[in-house]
Parts: sequence; structure tokens; C-alpha cells
Amino acid sequence: MVSNRSVIMRKPLLVIQGIFFCFLFHAHGQKTDSLQKLLHLAKEDSSKVLLYYEYGEALENNDADSAVYYYQKGKELAEKIGFKKGIGAFASHYIVILNNRGEFKEALKIAKEALDIYKISGDKKDLAVAYLNVGSEWQYLSDFGLAADHYLLAKKMAEETGDKRLQRITNNNLASVFIELHDYEKGRQYAEKSLLIAKELKNDYAISSSMYNIATANIHLKKYDTALALYKEIEAIGNKTADDILLLDGWLGMADAYSALHKHAAAEEYYNKVISFSKTKNTPEYEMYACMGMADLLLKTGNFATAEKYINEGVELAQKLETKLELKDLYLKASLLNEKRGNATVALAYRQKFEMLNDSIVGEKSKNLVSNLEAKYEFEKNESTIKQLTAENKIHELSISRKNILNYILIGSAAALLIISLLSYRNYKHKQKLQQQRIAELETEKQLAATEAVLKGEEKERTRLAKDLHDGLGGMLSGIKFSFQTMKGNLIMTPDNAQAFERSMDMLDSSIKEMRRVAHNMMPEALVKFGLDTALKDFCNDINKSGALQVSYQSIGLENAAIEQTTSITIFRIVQELINNTMKHAAAKHAIVQVTKSDENISITVEDNGKGFNTTILNHSKGIGWTNIQSRVEYLKGKLDVRSEPGKGTSVLIELKA
Repeated sequence: MVSNRSVIMRKPLLVIQGIFFCFLFHAHGQKTDSLQKLLHLAKEDSSKVLLYYEYGEALENNDADSAVYYYQKGKELAEKIGFKKGIGAFASHYIVILNNRGEFKEALKIAKEALDIYKISGDKKDLAVAYLNVGSEWQYLSDFGLAADHYLLAKKMAEETGDKRLQRITNNNLASVFIELHDYEKGRQYAEKSLLIAKELKNDYAISSSMYNIATANIHLKKYDTALALYKEIEAIGNKTADDILLLDGWLGMADAYSALHKHAAAEEYYNKVISFSKTKNTPEYEMYACMGMADLLLKTGNFATAEKYINEGVELAQKLETKLELKDLYLKASLLNEKRGNATVALAYRQKFEMLNDSIVGEKSKNLVSNLEAKYEFEKNESTIKQLTAENKIHELSISRKNILNYILIGSAAALLIISLLSYRNYKHKQKLQQQRIAELETEKQLAATEAVLKGEEKERTRLAKDLHDGLGGMLSGIKFSFQTMKGNLIMTPDNAQAFERSMDMLDSSIKEMRRVAHNMMPEALVKFGLDTALKDFCNDINKSGALQVSYQSIGLENAAIEQTTSITIFRIVQELINNTMKHAAAKHAIVQVTKSDENISITVEDNGKGFNTTILNHSKGIGWTNIQSRVEYLKGKLDVRSEPGKGTSVLIELKA
């Protein structure tokens, strides 16, 4: 069993703090007294705002209240001098404090306010940071669809600005979203993208956090040895950089991996190492996770007494940290522990605490469960009265009654919990499915936008080249031909020279015709001037004149149809590519091109009497021509159907929305 700890709980990995003013102090070891002196000397301007934030950040780990005080001072000064970016930067710092307190809704409100400010006053890098922070808060609140929406927006802006650091963080945060959605393979893929960028940046902490998500995904994919190797790498980086957090990440991950591999002694060694080190370095969050891991390990091995000790220590730490998610899980562990030890009353009390805390987090109340727990409470209150009765028969009867009532309550509670669990699981799976669909739609939209840009760029370049060939090179060749004709009248040539001159003129004529044919194919004038129907008709006639293939063209409802130019060009290119494929590969003598427009639909049919082929090879085709056809059909959101058999020709049907 893997520890309940997950990437979403690693708050510093998700939130971006004060990115746009990090030029002030690069050294994390800058002493607070030096910052304080600078604050006293600084003028009331934007630099002092940033100093307030920097000083608060230096105090944050040891004195959160003082950090909040200086963050507030920075915000007040920013508002006073109208420093909009400074007002927005307040959120990047203050939400870290709120997240550590578990006040995610308040953190979300402040992160949204910063996003609104940056939409007006910030650049794309500021917006990317703001979208990341809002997405992080949605992730803490378990709305992974909204989290992914904001991360993808941040990713887009990070890519537009070329900011590798933000690209890495967005990929890593998307990895954690997919891990939370139990799509561990996709989570690992995003984390691996993040790791590539981290290595390019040569940032040890970034490399470690990316490897942490890859390792987490591998744990869930039951690739325990691979995960263990990554955690050891994180430990090595922590030793190299003397970074306590990275050491704790590595040790805690190694303990989880050893536990999953049933290497209990090794897992216990590293959990104890984390607990001891956390106490020395004052990192109670890691101590709490290690206590949870130790409790799971000891429950598996049946050491209930020691498991209870670690559960109690974990509860104390979770209460101190005000982290409800972990406290809820610890209450559940305590309930399971006491159930295994036969302490039904204590188990039920911890189950009540678990349910109450779970309700406060999720916002879903169970009336049946509360009623049963209240009945149990009333029963235990009356237990003292039962003990005071002296008559043995009466005591015996009441004891039997008590056992029956307890059994009824336990059965009722179990039934209620089962029903609630089934309903919660069904709702969770439905929500998860909707979130994954939304993320898939966003990725598809991004791919279509990229395809559209490529196709438009391609057509623009075709048009430019066609114009340059026709107007530039065509004009020059025609001028050369005119000059030669003029020279001919002024020269006296032998019969052989005259014959050679005529052959050269014929070759020049052929070159001019070929150049015009190429320019016409790149961007037919008929398509621009007279529309799709005329352009397709001319194209088929040109093929017929060449003698390479006899093409019969038919159109229905297309002659006077108004079709958007980009769509017309795309359809023309599809037909052009299909006929070219027929001439190259089909060994056909005849082909039919039929285009029909009805209402909002356009259907295209291209058939030939060639040698045909097995259509399964299209699934593995790497040819540029077929890829271009598929891309253009997808861009127009159409459907493509290819039917062919060896020796029976080929039929391609495409249906599009006009």
C-alpha cells in the first residue's frame, strides 16, 4: 500500500512566488537584517514594495505572522503609489501562507484578483504566473478540470514568450493533475516533458520536482524499481546542493517505494530517517507524512500498538498544521486500527470524526450516518445507568439489549456508509470523466489551431510563389523571347544555325508554358476569380489534355454556391492530392470526381478503376500526401472514408460542413 501523500499536497511545487522581481536578491541566504536595513533606507517607490515582499518571504518559514505583516505593508505601498504589478504580486506571496493554513478558498479569491489586475496591467509572463496560481488553487480544491484549463492557458503564454521556466512548471503541474485523475501514464508523459526542460535549464530543484512526479506516476503504475531509482537521484541532488527539502523528498519517496516492494525494514529505516531529520530542521509537514507512512506499514505487518503511536503523532501534527485532508486520512487509519483490534466503540468514534471532517471538506452531509452516530452517543450515555442496576437478571437483559442495539447501529452505519460510498464513487467517476473530456477537447482545439496556421501559411506561400513565377520569371522569359525574335531579323545565319535557333525558341516556349502550368497549379487563377466549381473543372480538363488520366468531373449544387475562400482552397487541394495519388500509384485509366453541395453539407467523391490496395496500410502510412489529405479533412471537421481492394479500384468519400 502506497502512502496517502500525493503531489497536490506538495504546496511549494504548485504556486509561483514573486517571479517578476526575482532580480533583486538571487541568494536565498541573504540575511534578514541586511534586508531590514535596505527597507529603512529605501524611498517610497516600487523598489521598496518589492523589498517588503522579499523581506516577508525571508521570514515566511519561521514567522508566518510577521511575513503576512510585511506582505500587507508592500500591498499598501503599492496601492498608494499606483504600482499595479506590485498589487498583483501580493497574491503570489500571501497565497502561500493561506495554502499552508489550508484556506484554499480565500487563496483562490486573492489569486483571481491578481489575475484580473494582470489582464489589464501585466504582460504575458505575468499572466502565465497568475493563471498558474489560480490553477493551483483549483487543484487544491479538487476541481481538476478548472485547474487544467488555467494550466493550459499558462502553458500557451509560456510557449508564446519562450519562457522555459514557466513551460517546465506548467507541464509539471499538468502532470500532477493527471496523476490526481488516475491517468498515470499521461501524468508521467507531462512530467517527462517537464524534466527535459529542467535539464536544459540545469536547475537542480526543477529536475528534482519533475522526477518526483515521474516517480509518483511510476509508483501507481507499479513500476516500483523505476520509482525507487528516481527517488535515489533526488536524494543525490539533495546531498549535492545541501537542500533539506530535496533530501526529505528523496527519503520519503524511497520509503514509499520500499513499502510497496514489501521491503519493510528498508521502508521503516527511511521513514524514521525522515521523522528524525524533520524534527531537526523544523519541517513538520514531512514528519506528518512519514508518520502516516509508518502507520500504513505497521498496519500491514500487524504491529498495532506501534501503529497507534505513529497515528497519534500524525494527528497531532496535522492539527498543528491545520491540514484537514491529512487529518481526515489519519482519523480513518485510527478507525481501521481499532476495528482490527476489536475496539468497536473507539473505531466508531474515529469514524465519526472522519465523516464529520470529510463533510466539512467535501460539503456533503449524511443524515442517516449522523442519526446512527447520535443514537450511538445516546446509547453510551445510558451505559452508566445500566451499570448501576443491581438485579442480575435485569443486568443480563440489558446487556443483551445493549449488544443488539450496538449490532443494529453498526449494521445501519455500515449500510449507510456503503450507500454513501457507492454514490460518491459514481459522482466522482462521472466528474472525472467530464474533466478528462474537457482536457481532451482543449488539446484537440490547440492541435486544430496549429493545423489551421500551417495550412494558411502554406496557401499564403503558394500564392506568393505563384505570383513571383507568373509575374516575375514569366515576364523575364517573355522578354527574352521577344529579344530573340528581334535579333533573328537582324542576323544572317547559316541553315544549321537557323535550325538550332528555332529549336532554342521552341524550348523557350516550352519553358514558358511549363512555368505557367506550375504557377497555375500552385494557385489557379480560376479558383480566385471564378470559384471552386470552375477551378476543379479546369484542373480535370488539364489532366485530360495531358493524357495521363481521363477524368470525368461532375458537380451538383456547386455552380452558384457561396463557399468561404479558405474552405474552397482546402477542398481544391484535397481533390488535387487525390488525383495525383491516382496517377502515381493506381495505374488507372479513368477516374471520376464528383462534388455535391446541399444545405450546409459538401460531399466529395473520387473514384478510379486502378489496381486498388489494402486500406489497412493507411494506418501506418508516413507519406506526406496522405498526411496532408487527413490534416485538411480534420481542419474542416469532416469525415473521410476510403474503400478499396486489390484489383477493384479505389473510392474515397469525404463529407464536410460547408
